[in-house]
Amino acid sequence: MPSKNKKKPKIIWLQSITCNGNSHSFLNHPELFFILSNFEMLYHPFLESKYSLKDIFNKSIKCDILILEGAFRKEGLKKFNKEVYEVALSYASSAKHIITAGTCATFGGVFKEYDKDNISGFCFDAQNYLDNFNIYKDRLISLPGCPIHPKWLSFVLQMIENKKDIALDELNRPLELYSSTIHQGCSRSEYFEWKVDTKGFGYKEGCMFYELGCQAPFTHGSCNKILWNDVSSKTNIGTPCFGCTEPEFPKTNLFSTPTNMGIPKKVPLGISKRAYLTVTGIAKGFKFQRLESRLINYED
Repeated sequence: MPSKNKKKPKIIWLQSITCNGNSHSFLNHPELFFILSNFEMLYHPFLESKYSLKDIFNKSIKCDILILEGAFRKEGLKKFNKEVYEVALSYASSAKHIITAGTCATFGGVFKEYDKDNISGFCFDAQNYLDNFNIYKDRLISLPGCPIHPKWLSFVLQMIENKKDIALDELNRPLELYSSTIHQGCSRSEYFEWKVDTKGFGYKEGCMFYELGCQAPFTHGSCNKILWNDVSSKTNIGTPCFGCTEPEFPKTNLFSTPTNMGIPKKVPLGISKRAYLTVTGIAKGFKFQRLESRLINYED
């Protein structure tokens, strides 16, 4: 338990255009209340808080950590006669740490598809850096995901509480969580290497990259290392990765991999196209009976 004399970091959790998914995800953290016992929750839309939403909009309340959830529209989304975006900017100007929780708050997510010219993340618009990125980049921590894994947020909060530095990538995502791809750690990686395709959704065997458009080779995250509910992940149960931690999410034609003469137009991260084509050509020349027989047995 935290020391009674220890000053707890103060949190304000502010929502914009959102489905509440990141809040609900975090509420499912197995050690939620132990983690929150180390912080003072000034405002959260669902948890008991010191202040109301009306207080947040009508007062200037100091916080150490500002958590933003949902995509932003600079004009046209008001609460208590104030633009949500302007209120977010006001709190961001004085917060010690700014966390964009989820892909919508980070890159605009699904909501930007409705109006790409006016809806975006707080500091990013798809692959573009917005003007306010340079203002907040030294205090910004990006946590994209649709929704975020609850343990990703708890990791960041605990690092902040313990005054530890968090190494970030070029999009301000923690390297501890986003340095590898979803493909790394996938239980189906051997099928990917030997080009053995799955038979459809829900199958326990086979690779989903070619047939079902799995985005795991292009997506940064730790879903296959920090499992959901400590049990599983999308690819483990036979659902392709949607690429939800990346600026381009959501892609069109979600369950397909664009090809040119049978060759994927986009090669996995970390390998040159020439090297990938060489390896693919060799792999296709083999019949890997052990893997293919597992597919047949599963189908039966």
